Amino acid sequence: MSTTKSFFSTDQQSWSLLVSRIALGAVLLPHGMQKALGLFGGYGFSGTVGFFHSMGMPYLLGALVILAEFVGSIGVLVGAGTRFMALSIFLTMAGAMVLGGHINNGFFMNWFGVQKGEGIEYFILMIGLALVLIIGGGGKLSVDNVISKNIK
Repeated sequence: MSTTKSFFSTDQQSWSLLVSRIALGAVLLPHGMQKALGLFGGYGFSGTVGFFHSMGMPYLLGALVILAEFVGSIGVLVGAGTRFMALSIFLTMAGAMVLGGHINNGFFMNWFGVQKGEGIEYFILMIGLALVLIIGGGGKLSVDNVISKNIK
């Protein structure tokens, strides 16, 4: 099997991979829309990159984070380049969890406003779903299926 074909290959009948794709993409897309487009109270692309830069993040890395959350979540939702998109999300979420200081806030989200910030439970779920897709691919009803079927 060629490298390209194996990159797009997946269990074409897997409902669990489809459900994982939809869950990961649907939860992350609004966050990406905040950062990329300024929707849902977000800063938009330049505002977010500027905010990240004020925290010491290089401009290029800030742009890559935004792309991972926005373009990556769309790619995951439709199952296009699922493994690559899920890997970009995995790296972004792991980086946010560790480098963003969330790991210092404990496990739980800050539901009652008594912690310094959000804990790591959200990130664990996002990383877990991303890993499922990195390992298994896009599953049923994915663009990757169509591409994989047409690669000789």
